[in-house]
Amino acid sequence: MIPAIVLAAGRSTRMGSAKAALPLDAGDTFLTRIVRTFLEAGVDDVVVVVGHEPEAVVASFATSGLPARFVVNNDYDRGQLSSLVAGLGVVDRPGVVAALVTLVDVPLVSAATVRAVVERYRTTRAPIVRPTSGARHGHPLLIDRAVFDKLRGGDPAEGAKSIVRAHASEAGDVPIDDEGAFTDIDTPEEYDRAISGRSTGGGGAGGHRTRG
Repeated sequence: MIPAIVLAAGRSTRMGSAKAALPLDAGDTFLTRIVRTFLEAGVDDVVVVVGHEPEAVVASFATSGLPARFVVNNDYDRGQLSSLVAGLGVVDRPGVVAALVTLVDVPLVSAATVRAVVERYRTTRAPIVRPTSGARHGHPLLIDRAVFDKLRGGDPAEGAKSIVRAHASEAGDVPIDDEGAFTDIDTPEEYDRAISGRSTGGGGAGGHRTRG
C-alpha cells in the first residue's frame, strides 16, 4: 500500500488566504484537485495535514464529497517537517511500503505523473522517488518506509530537505514532462498567472523551485 499525504497546514502568509480553498477550474479548489488527482492515479488513501484555521479548510473540502482523512498538526508553526511527521503518524501501518507526499501549493500535477512516480518505485525500490526536469525536483515525492524514522528524528528547523537529499539517487529521479509537477503557487501573482494560463489553454505558470 502506498498512501498519500498532502501538507496543507501553513498560514499561506504570502497568498493572503488559505491556498487549500482557492478555486481552480471545473469547480475544484487546490485541495480537491490534488485529492482528485491522487484518486485518479489509483491512490485510495489520502491524508491531509491541516494546521492554520483547520475547520475552514475541512469545511471547504467537505462539499466536494471526495474521500480523504484529515489530521490536525498543532505544531504547524514549527515547519513542514512537523506536518509530514503528523501525516506519517496516520498513514504508517502494517502493509504500507511507502508514502507519497505533496504540498497544497502544487495543485496542477497530473495523475500520469503520480503513476510514473509509483511505477518507478515499484521497479527500483529507490528510497526516494521524485519527478525531475533538468535541475528541478518536483512533486509528488515518494518516500520509502525505511526513511520514515529518519524523518521522525529530523530537526524541524532544518526540515526534510537534507534527509531527502541523503537518500535520493539517480534510480529514483524520474524525468517528467509535466510543468504542473514543478509549479508552486505561493503568491497572488503566481495564482493569477496559473489561472490565466489554464483559461487560455496553457499549462499554467508559477514559481519554480529546486526541491530537495
